[in-house]
This record gives sequence, C-alpha cells and structure tokens, in this order.
Amino acid sequence: MPTPHNEAQQGDIAKTVLMPGDPLRAKFIAETYFDNPRLVNSVRGMLCYTGSYKGKPVSAMGSGMGLPSIGIYSYELFTHHDVDNIIRVGSCGGHAEHLKLFDVLLIEDAYADSSYAKMQSGFDEHVTAASNLLNSRLKESAEKLDIPLILGRTYSSDVFYYEATKPEERPRWQITLEDHDCLVVEMESFALFHNANITKKHGATLLTVSDLLFDFQETTSEQRERGFTQMMEIALGIL
Repeated sequence: MPTPHNEAQQGDIAKTVLMPGDPLRAKFIAETYFDNPRLVNSVRGMLCYTGSYKGKPVSAMGSGMGLPSIGIYSYELFTHHDVDNIIRVGSCGGHAEHLKLFDVLLIEDAYADSSYAKMQSGFDEHVTAASNLLNSRLKESAEKLDIPLILGRTYSSDVFYYEATKPEERPRWQITLEDHDCLVVEMESFALFHNANITKKHGATLLTVSDLLFDFQETTSEQRERGFTQMMEIALGIL
C-alpha cells in the first residue's frame, strides 16, 4: 500500500528488489536489464521501477544515503509492499590492502556504532548479519557468471566527512575499521540487515569498491552510476 514515501500501489513492486543508494542507478538497472520497465514511485525523487528479467518479476529502487534513509525504504518494502528479498547493490571504500577498484564483495555482516537498531526495536548489538539463504543464492549466481566474490564485513558509518584528529593519531574511521575487522566502509547495510531480520525477510549486500582508502584511488560519479554492472548481474542471477 502507498506510504508518505512511496506511492506504489499494492502489487506494483516485485518480491525481489535491487536497491542501490542512487535512484539514477535504479533507473540504469531498469533501463539496461528489465523487460518493459515501468516507474511505480517517484516521491522525493526516490525512483522505483518494476519489470521482468528473463521472465521473472523484479524491481529496482533507490535507498538514498545513510542508515535512516535505507531504514525507511527497506522497512516499508518489507512491511507495506510484501517484498521478500532486498539486495543492496552499492559502492564502498576499500580499506583492506588486497582490495582493488571494481572488486565485488558479498557482505556477511555489518558493524555499526549507530543507535538505529536500538531505537528502532531495542536491538542493542553492533553487528547485524545478512541472510544466509540469500547469500548462498548470490554465491551460486556469481559462480555461474564466473565473477569472483570477496566475502567479509562492512562498517556502516553514520558519517561521510570526518574532522581530522591530531596528526599523530589514527583517524577515527581507521580505528573502527581495523578494530572490528571491516574490509570496507559504506553507510547502509547495517539497517537493511536489521530490518530484514526483525521482519523475517531477507536482506543482502553486494558492494563494488569505488575508492581505496589507503592510496586514494577513486572512480568517477559516472562510473559509479553506470559501471558497476557485475554486482547487478549477480543479483539478477538469483531470480
């Protein structure tokens, strides 16, 4: 049913949703991969398209940036639109030195120092896990497509711009990543996994490395919007 943030009617959204942060990436997914895509939501510019891929119904919808934004949209999809699976397809900053630009990661769990889950439902832990079932299907899809996957933990940060610490001190984001064994940093997975777990649905995250934190390599905004196709194809392969 419609909500203040999503005008889609009952049945307009498929059981499986690919969810990039950028709504223009959702548009790109729909126009590139879907047969007969139709726009079912444009409230606040958060585009959602539904179509089919190889005869199977599927949707793509932007989540916006940060835990609160994906928290709203994923919760409404799970509870108001009866979505079963949400696969975040996003970008991340790579911290582990073995990572390269455009590497694809399948996230096993997410660490956050956010209060999102505690305020939402009293969950007072700092790690939320992806769906084992959905991750297994994504691994199988990647194997069939012969696309290498790197498995590990992400840090879902509330902050993108950090004020510098003293020159002799490690940056706070670096301390968090290293102390909690996080390979990468992004801003959404923790809330998606939490919402999936409390609603007894399935949430997963595929990430493409868009920049490297240890040697300051980065991709362009156009590459991020249109070039991260491997993770999209892996996600579509589970249908």
